[in-house]
Formats: sequence, C-alpha cells, structure tokens
Amino acid sequence: MNEKQVIVVVIDGQGGRIGKLIVEEVKKKIPEAEVIAVGTNSTATAAMLKGGADDGATGENSVIVASRRADFIIGPIGILAADSMIGEVTEKMAAAVGRSPAKKVLIPVNRCQIAIAGVESRSPAQFVPEAVEVVRKALLKE
Repeated sequence: MNEKQVIVVVIDGQGGRIGKLIVEEVKKKIPEAEVIAVGTNSTATAAMLKGGADDGATGENSVIVASRRADFIIGPIGILAADSMIGEVTEKMAAAVGRSPAKKVLIPVNRCQIAIAGVESRSPAQFVPEAVEVVRKALLKE
C-alpha cells in the first residue's frame, strides 16, 4: 500500500443494515482505511456510524461530495440506479456514484429491482466479506 490514506465510502439507505455490516468488515480487514458512511437517510447513517465509521453524512449532496473523494465505494447495487431503495436514491446520487473515479464494489440486492444473472441467490449480508476482500486485494496490488 502507498502512503496516502485510503478512503472507503460506504453508501446505504433504508435502515443501514448492509452498510453497517460493510463498515464493520472494512474496519476489521482494512483498519488503516478511513471509512466514510453516507446514508440516503439519517437512520442509515446512524447505523453505519454505530458500526464504526470514522465519519458520516446524510443525503444527496453528501453522496455527491463523498463520491468525488473516495478511492472505493461500497454499497448495494441500487446506489447506481435512480429511484431505487424505494425512491431514496436520486438521479444525482446515482450519477455521482457512476461518474466517480473510485472503484465501485457493489452488493446484489433484489429489493432494488435489479437482478444479476449468474449470481447465486444469497442474502446481501453474505456478500459483504467478498466485497471487502475485493478492496483488500486491490490495495495489496498498489
């Protein structure tokens, strides 16, 4: 790894359950990373902060700003789709994540009305360790 501190942005909505699991796993497997929790609502942000995120923010502008700063963005696949998560993801949020130069590590979630062919049916929580391992391996290559 290089000298610059790695910024991992975790984006989640609704109750923040997946985001909290991601934050906990990142802090355990990549303790040197700065983890920024960005919720589409305050409940999600609070859950991720309880999971150990270094900082947190809520809402559309927070997603936009954090996406510009991130080295990695981790979250449910719905963060790339406007109106997903029961309407919590706005067009500007989805565009900011999509346009971010950060590496995106996405977790399949069927509630976002997106199905990924070839991905075995598991709960989103079961994908969290794999998602964090993608980030850890990418950092080892730097």
